[in-house]
Amino acid sequence: MRLGIVSFAHLHAEGYINNLRANPEVDVIGFADDNPERGAHFARRYGIRQFDSYEALIAAQPDGVVICTENARHRPVVELAAQAGVHVLCEKPLATTLEDARAMIEACERGGVHLMTAFPMRFNAPVIEAKRVMESGALGRIYGANTTNQGKLPRYHSDYVRAWFEQKDLAGGGAAMDHTVHLVDLLRWFLGCEVVEVYAQLNDILYREAGVDVETGGLVMLTFEDGTFASVDCSWSKPPSYPTWGGLTMEIVGETGLLTVDAFKQVTAVYGREERARWPYWGSDSNQAMIDEFVAAIRDNRPPAITGYDGYRALEVALAAYTSAACGEPVRLPLI
Repeated sequence: MRLGIVSFAHLHAEGYINNLRANPEVDVIGFADDNPERGAHFARRYGIRQFDSYEALIAAQPDGVVICTENARHRPVVELAAQAGVHVLCEKPLATTLEDARAMIEACERGGVHLMTAFPMRFNAPVIEAKRVMESGALGRIYGANTTNQGKLPRYHSDYVRAWFEQKDLAGGGAAMDHTVHLVDLLRWFLGCEVVEVYAQLNDILYREAGVDVETGGLVMLTFEDGTFASVDCSWSKPPSYPTWGGLTMEIVGETGLLTVDAFKQVTAVYGREERARWPYWGSDSNQAMIDEFVAAIRDNRPPAITGYDGYRALEVALAAYTSAACGEPVRLPLI
């Protein structure tokens, strides 16, 4: 199966190239990047063919592409791929506006191709076990959940700095856009119902000295149509010296018990004389499982486990959080 990568703008592309190469069914034909300097850097690093343009990559007729452009630039590339009959795995958030997200879904429907949203946490082993426990009925009725998806300021995530993560016009926002969508997707998956109300408080207290023009901290409150409520701490609250990028946790309260999830607890602490402490992760590879699902969906000609619609609903909640923070009131969904 011939697959390519569209842009190394998103730092997850650095992991996806290795995930693609690890799948025995995949032939990685190369990548394209609209930033010549960035493209040359990663072509050298990974010894991979660099196409002159996105159009040239699509013209090579891959079976599918993994889109890792800046958030605001997803739509034109998805439409380009869909028109050529190329299946798409698109980084989250699916887009920065609902108009763009709808257009992407519709383009893929017209083109007869699959659109998968990159929500790898659905493939995380502790998360999968938590869903199994909930479905077994062991917790009884679910009352609420307290969740976190915290991290560092994006500029500290990788040795190759992507300044666009902290620019509203390209990222669509800051911490709320970056981290709310993962937990919204998991909660929708766990509960089997949609968010009907969003209330949020966002601020730029964290990393203010860094001159960031987006929010760096936030707490988002969700109410689901079955009455379940949840909180999402989406803050970039980890310091630059933190041993890893951040983490994802959930506390799920039911009528007969409490279930706690720490998605990245499986780490080894490494201490050196010169460098700061590190936490290499040894648990199951959620990104690999997500890439393998994308490959399987193309091979079996079936919808992927996570669709463009899932990306749309998560984006809708993130955008509602911004509206709520601006007006100081809860916001009802769906948004028009």
